[in-house]
Amino acid sequence: MARVTVSLIKADVGSVGGHTTPHPKMLAVAKEELHKGVDQGIILDFMVARCGDDISLIMTHRQGENNERVHELAWNAFRRAAEVAKSLGLYGAGQDLLVDAFSGNIRGLGPGVAEMTFEERPSEPIMALLADKTEPSAFNLPLARIFADPFTTTGLVIDARMHDGFIFEVIDLYENKRILLKTPEELHDLLAFIGDITRYAIKRIYSKNESIGIAAVVSTEKLSFIAGKYVGKDDPVALVRLQSGLPAAGEVTQPFAFPALVSGWMRGSHWGPWTPSSMHASNTTFYDGPPRIVALSFQVKDGRIVGTEAEPRIGEHTPVDVFADPVWDEVRRQAMQYALYIRRHGPFMPSILPPEELEYTTLPKVRERLKDRWEPYDGNVPLKELKAEYQQEEVLHE
Repeated sequence: MARVTVSLIKADVGSVGGHTTPHPKMLAVAKEELHKGVDQGIILDFMVARCGDDISLIMTHRQGENNERVHELAWNAFRRAAEVAKSLGLYGAGQDLLVDAFSGNIRGLGPGVAEMTFEERPSEPIMALLADKTEPSAFNLPLARIFADPFTTTGLVIDARMHDGFIFEVIDLYENKRILLKTPEELHDLLAFIGDITRYAIKRIYSKNESIGIAAVVSTEKLSFIAGKYVGKDDPVALVRLQSGLPAAGEVTQPFAFPALVSGWMRGSHWGPWTPSSMHASNTTFYDGPPRIVALSFQVKDGRIVGTEAEPRIGEHTPVDVFADPVWDEVRRQAMQYALYIRRHGPFMPSILPPEELEYTTLPKVRERLKDRWEPYDGNVPLKELKAEYQQEEVLHE
């Protein structure tokens, strides 16, 4: 089989009524642009999907990763969608497009990118995981369970092709470094890093079986690091290959039966339960959340996408919307119970993120405005000796 690249590129370029959903016209113009890419021979096939207010472009091609023409195609699709959002006066129009013009590679320009290249197997099932209102390291826990925990993935025990384990590529988001760690032999070392979801994120996972190659990839772009200020949460995406020496579809989805607390949610400043949702029910309507995860599975055959559609046509596909199954209703109920509980803390920890994470929100502007109001304190200053303006406030309150 020939080698094929699957590129999953996402961006938030505007939504209706706050942080909810992109307008249908935005999705339509994105599809128009990708059809142009097919006609020009840049890509072979595509799907346009969404999770909450983020648009995801899933493209297949033979150009390889980090290809300028593929990335420019995605940029143009997002740019046109942003133009529609601006014309309709939608909220956050173009917010993830951090520069005015494309410059050769979409990485570092705002959108999130997850790409993998592999030799297509006779049957090549893939699951796209689309997240909203959280950050890349949210995937650390489920991916560790999928690829390193035999209590989740029985294939690690009984499938000879998986028995030797996997290789994890972990990124230090602050220092832009990476380390490769093997499981199961370096599992404890792996957990020492990825348990810190404020700093480390899994980027790629490889099978130790060289004939299989890459198993999973995550977008790890941090918007606040790129822009130098808070412009929205990263809303990561991931691609996971399935079956035949890799985890089964059900082994990939099982970890999401636990609505783990992830960072993001309202204003990118809170912990919230990661809630599995169907694509069409992923609107973040409770406190701009809770954080959402959508799972879309499909096949790749001869470089083209195959879903459940009766007559496959380029760009017109119906993937399996995994979390639309009512079996996930109980998980959603639990997630909302967690959400209601933690929201009762209001602006107090543990509802809000730790100070080092809040530095990448708009809170520093509030602190800067009040910094000159702080003064030395020895613990023994009585009220009557406070500054005159505070004494005056005290009189007014009385």
